[in-house]
Amino acid sequence: MIAVSAASGALGRLVIDRLRTRAEVVAVVRDPVRAPAGVQARRGDYDDPASLRTAFEGVERLLLISSPELDTPRRIAQHQAAVTAAADAGVAAIAFTSFLDADTAPTGLTEAYHATEQAILATGLPYTFLRHPFYSDAFLPRVTGGELTSGTAGRGLNTAFRSDLAEAAANVLTGETPLGRAYDLTGPLWTHPEVAEALGVTYREVPDSGRGPMSWINGLIRAGALERQTSDLEHLLGRPAETVIARLLGGEPAQ
Repeated sequence: MIAVSAASGALGRLVIDRLRTRAEVVAVVRDPVRAPAGVQARRGDYDDPASLRTAFEGVERLLLISSPELDTPRRIAQHQAAVTAAADAGVAAIAFTSFLDADTAPTGLTEAYHATEQAILATGLPYTFLRHPFYSDAFLPRVTGGELTSGTAGRGLNTAFRSDLAEAAANVLTGETPLGRAYDLTGPLWTHPEVAEALGVTYREVPDSGRGPMSWINGLIRAGALERQTSDLEHLLGRPAETVIARLLGGEPAQ
């Protein structure tokens, strides 16, 4: 039996959809009413360790999807509770949706992911770390007034679509992928000027307008921090990952 935690979220639903015809799967959710249809649902709340222990009973493999909590100490506590519950319940192996560089830069954005990886290692359980990049779904460029703008200085982004990351997770959970290793998952590198050219629109570089999250992320992009590439995602998928340009050209026409 495979369990997917946080199964009512966007990534969890995609993973469940890919598993439902391949294995016995349990959706572990805070509110069973919101669980994906067609699979067994169990209540498992990251803030209620006892519920997690019950939810993981009889589970052979667990996909621990990272909590959406933004407060780092609380997020670490939630993940630790899930890891402890999995070990106590006798789960045989854990796959965890971590984040790129959680192994080498255990501060800031990656702090909770690093702490969770260490907690899983401490259990001695067989594991797989699926270190995600930023999601392409949240970065799809939008054309306005016949032009595309960004503050990225034309540098590359290694984002990947949730759908591909969900398929990779499902393949790990149901296949013969060796345990005890991490996969650094990166999507095909793309730039805003390349997208503009593919869409046949003008590209214009614009300065960041404030100090919000996108300004911070744009700074990372301009510094080349999102240009790292590995073949891990393609390996787990058994095919090339979907590109941003392919998604845009296959979707609605630019406005």
